[in-house]
Amino acid sequence: MLQDSAPLVSVIVPAYKAGSYIAETVRAVLAQTFKDFELIVINDGSPDTAELEEALAPFGASIVYRREPHRGAAAARNVALRVARGTYVAFLDADDKWLPTYLEHQVAFLNAHRGVDLVYCDARLTGNSPLAGRTFMETAPSRGPVTVEGLLSLRCNVIASGVVVRRSVVLAAGLFNESIARGHDFDLWVRLARAGVRLAYHSKILLIRCIHEDSLSGDSLTECDRALAGLRRIERTLRLSEAEYAALQRSMAWLHTRRELERGKQYLRNRDFTAARNAVAWANRIRPRLKLRAILMALRVAPSWVHRLDRARQRRITTSSV
Repeated sequence: MLQDSAPLVSVIVPAYKAGSYIAETVRAVLAQTFKDFELIVINDGSPDTAELEEALAPFGASIVYRREPHRGAAAARNVALRVARGTYVAFLDADDKWLPTYLEHQVAFLNAHRGVDLVYCDARLTGNSPLAGRTFMETAPSRGPVTVEGLLSLRCNVIASGVVVRRSVVLAAGLFNESIARGHDFDLWVRLARAGVRLAYHSKILLIRCIHEDSLSGDSLTECDRALAGLRRIERTLRLSEAEYAALQRSMAWLHTRRELERGKQYLRNRDFTAARNAVAWANRIRPRLKLRAILMALRVAPSWVHRLDRARQRRITTSSV
């Protein structure tokens, strides 16, 4: 919380259309068992500024509040990074919430691993989504060391709201790239790893991540598009080793396949069986697999049966997520 001396951690929360839930997020930060922090909330030109400021008013001097023109989350985070006083910075989306021991565990990890500059943890997923109730690392695992190759191969997946990082290494890397609307966090993690910054993770569930998408396919398509755009940008802008480039190409092929399959599911649910077959066929051309050939054959022979099977599967997923 606010104090005269510089805090160990600066907590950064960009806020855009967050008036209805920002108070709950701020309360979760102020309830941390670890107290050596400051909380910086950046209003990113939000259209609900009146509601946002009304929600923040009761917290008074417990937070640092800045109102900025709307330039996106990357710019808002950069504003906060420039005014932050902490040795470490912790990023938190305005609709996510930390458990009370989040900062305590993250700081303890960094103290116990002196060579590590960035640590991230796992999160419980919530919201109107079939993924609700699962953990982030169940859906996007982290395996092995967090290197450029590990990030590009998608073996390591970082959740921004679970990151605590040394502020000096972020400043040295040039902050977030404000020209990237979505995926600027992934871009920064890759640049940090390229610069020799040591990134690490553990599997403790220390936060709740809110998912707003109403459907698994919609969420998956958005995530695929964002990941593909990020990998293409890195391919254009970074000089990669042979192993890193191969990892990037494998990930792009996997993401293209996943995207076509998700599109195929949407077509199937709309009973556009021809478009569904074409999408699955395209996915099979990118990454041929026996399972895809079997699905393709079923779509040719008995598309209505595949449609009923998919509807039954969706009902099971929806029931299990309630």
